[in-house]
Parts: sequence; structure tokens; C-alpha cells
Amino acid sequence: MKGRGLLLFSTILVLCSCNGEQQAAGKEEERLVADMTCGLDATAAGGNTYGTDCKGLYDMHSNSEFFPEIPYVKYEGPSSDNPLSYKWYNAEEVILGKKMKDWLRFSIAFWHTFRGDGGDPFGSPTKQWRWEDGTNSLAMASKRMQINFEFLKKLGVERWCFHDRDIAPEGSTIEESNANLDHIIALAKQLQEGTSIRPLWGTAQLFKHPRFMHGAATSPDIRVYAYAAAQVKKAMEVTHELGGENYVFWGGREGYQTLLNTDLKKELDHMATFLQSAASWKKKLGFEGNLLLEPKPQEPTKHQYDWDAATTMGFLQNYGLAGEYKLNLECNHATLSGHSCHHELEMARIYGMLGSVDANTGDAQTGWDTDQFLTDVSEATLIMLSVIKNGGLAPGGFNFDAKLRRESVDVEDLFIAHILGMDTLARGLRNAAKLLQEGRLTKLVDERYSTFNSPLGEAIEAGKVEFEDLEKHALEWGEPPLFSGKQELAEMIFSSYI
Repeated sequence: MKGRGLLLFSTILVLCSCNGEQQAAGKEEERLVADMTCGLDATAAGGNTYGTDCKGLYDMHSNSEFFPEIPYVKYEGPSSDNPLSYKWYNAEEVILGKKMKDWLRFSIAFWHTFRGDGGDPFGSPTKQWRWEDGTNSLAMASKRMQINFEFLKKLGVERWCFHDRDIAPEGSTIEESNANLDHIIALAKQLQEGTSIRPLWGTAQLFKHPRFMHGAATSPDIRVYAYAAAQVKKAMEVTHELGGENYVFWGGREGYQTLLNTDLKKELDHMATFLQSAASWKKKLGFEGNLLLEPKPQEPTKHQYDWDAATTMGFLQNYGLAGEYKLNLECNHATLSGHSCHHELEMARIYGMLGSVDANTGDAQTGWDTDQFLTDVSEATLIMLSVIKNGGLAPGGFNFDAKLRRESVDVEDLFIAHILGMDTLARGLRNAAKLLQEGRLTKLVDERYSTFNSPLGEAIEAGKVEFEDLEKHALEWGEPPLFSGKQELAEMIFSSYI
């Protein structure tokens, strides 16, 4: 009996094993090689439990909320002491002929908001949001996307930005990564139905994976160059599919650590060719949004090729790409390059290259890219001066490329941080509009250049005066008198509006 029992048990095991192998083979083509741990702990998932066969990967009709304790954020005015309300941002209020929401066009950064874990080079992650299950599965990615849309709706924000690998797990091949991304994009399309929510921009993450350690478009390995092109091609496709308004290139690894092993011209030429190919693909795709380059001087490379706005515009002009691209300017990147955010916006604006803004700031005592929420009203006012003079940012906007501090670990903090950032820029808009309407600062600037409001000045600005003619005037006028630049008065006028 014992022998026959063992034989029967072994036979059943063999049959089950064979049956399992046949079923696995039949499903192989549908396999998505992300971390397919579809089962979620009920507590970590906020009360939902997905089966291990991935049925109910996401529930489009669930009435449960991920943020039940957070109300829909409304405008309550400057006198409100409710931290979950807007004090300065009143979306429908009209300023200078345009609604505030159209001047500001706010966007949420998916990567910082839902993938940031509080880790830094010196410490482990501090954030384990209650909806996370500790995996990088498609189930978890689907849940994050649902959370993203609820977060947007509760804030009253209609735009969001993403890297491809932030919203969908990377597979072991390009095909598998694309399949994972398609799955999440299909969900996002369902979630945005009946709403005004669309991506402000999408982009490809070409800096985190070890394959990109030498760069992507500037890699010395042609296989990496081709891989990056395939990834950008797909990221542009899905951005277009979701109705995205722009597509961004941030070349975090497009630079060098030392010139001793670098062919500088070859790398710049390759980067230009890569961007030209992207512009060509945009046309084939029928994508009508802007292509944007995001300057940054360094970090993680010692020197990044698109150092600042002026360098990037010069690069585009040199390679005949100025008509294909505009700039996505990040305030913290501006300060890393030795400029103010206002400077970078003005440089791009006067050359018609201001496309969009990553709204954040750094810490003057730290010196690296800390990606903090912009809270300085003076800086916000200067930024909005440029935006108003530009006629707005559309189809660009203000993306909060900013993250909670390592020590901020409450769900409420996610909302408060964005509310503060939105109110800061809204207050800056109000200040800048009043400053321009009353014209005191504009008058001071105009008076400083008033000597050019003359026939000779007009001829100089039209390029119709030669050095010989100017020499005659210099001899006639003699030594020019000194006059005040009125910097202190300009600063006094500006500060009176803050």
C-alpha cells in the first residue's frame, strides 16, 4: 500500500507538472516580464486584494478613495488658515485678460510625487506609502496611476509629467518594456476619459540604467545609441497617444567626466544627429507638440553639454535645430549654472525659445540639485514677469519637478507641498501683473535707455550706422557724462510689490 501510494502520488505530481508546463507555454507570448507579483497585501493596498492571476489588476469602477482624509482643495483666500486650501491660486480668476489656470498651467511630476522614497546618498528610504506593496509590478504600477489621477483631481490640476520607466516597470528586453508601458498607457487613457487631464510632457529615462553610464545619444557604443533611439521612439509614441502637449529631453548623462578619454566633437555631433532624428520622428508620428531640451550644467556628469539656456540655444543654432526645439528650464538647474531662474527665462524669452518651466528651487547652502518646492515669492514674481512678457507658456506650463524633504513622510505633506508651490506662483502672478500694469519699473528702465530714442539711436538699432559715423559723433560730443543706474530705486520699487 505504501509503495502504491507513493507511485500514485508521484504520478499525480508528474501530470500536474506537465499540465503546468503546457499552460505556461501557451501563455508565454502574453508574459510581461516585469516583476509580476500581482498579489497585493490587503493592508498595503488600501483594502484591495488582487489575485495572483492578476484578475482585477485595477478596478475602474471602484468607489474607494486612496486619499479619503483629503478633501478637494478649494480657493479660500489669503485669510484662510486651512493648510488644505488655496490662499492665492484662484483658477478661474481673470488676470490681464487670462484665467489664472491658463497663465500657470500647473503639472505634477509623477516621479517625485509617487516614486520618490526619501532616500539620499547618505541614507535609506524614509517613505513607504500605505498603498505601496514593495514591488515594481504591473499591479503596483497600475495602482500608482490610479492614485495619480485622484491626486490631480483633488488638487484641481489638469496636467502631469512622466518618465517612461517611472510609470511602467522595465522588462528584460525592449519588447517587454514596451508591452509593460502599453499596459499602463491603456489604463491612463481610460482614467483620463471624461476629464481634461492630459500629460504636459513625457520623456524617456536615459540616465538610470547601467547601459547609459557613458551617455545615451553621446555613448561611444553604437548599440547603446540605438537602444536609446528605440526607447525615445516609444516614449514619443505614448506621449502622443495620451494627448501630451510636449516632449522633453534631459541629457543627464550627455556629457563627460574627463576630456582625456572623450572625443568632444564626435559626441556633440552624435547628440545633434540624435535630436534631428527625434524631430524627424515627431513629424512622421504627427505629433504637434513642442520638443524641449532641458539645460543643466552638471550632476551626474562633471560637465553636461547643454550647460545653460545660452549654451543650449547656441548648440541648436549651430546644428540647424533652432526651429525644431525650445527649452524646458528648471530653476534649480539655473542656480547650479550660476544664474537666476529669471535670467534663464529672460534669455530664452528674448530669443523666442521659452517652452516650459520646471518649477523648483535649490538650497544656497547645499550646492546640489535638491529639487525643493518653490516658496520664495520674490523669485516667483520675477519668474512671472518673464512669463507675462512671453504671453504665457502654452503649450508649456509649470511642472513641479520637486520632492518632499526626506523628513516629510505624511500623505498630507504631498498635498501641502503642491498647494504651497501653486500659491507661491499664483502670488507671483498677482504681483507681476500689478507691477507691469502700474508701470513704475518699466518707466525706470525706459528712461535708462532714453538716449536711443532718437534718429541716431533708431539707425543704430536698425544696423544702418557704421563706425566712421559713430566716431564723428564721439568727437563732437566729447566725454560722456556719468548718470545713475538707479539700481537701489529699482529694487525698492520691486520690493514694494512683494
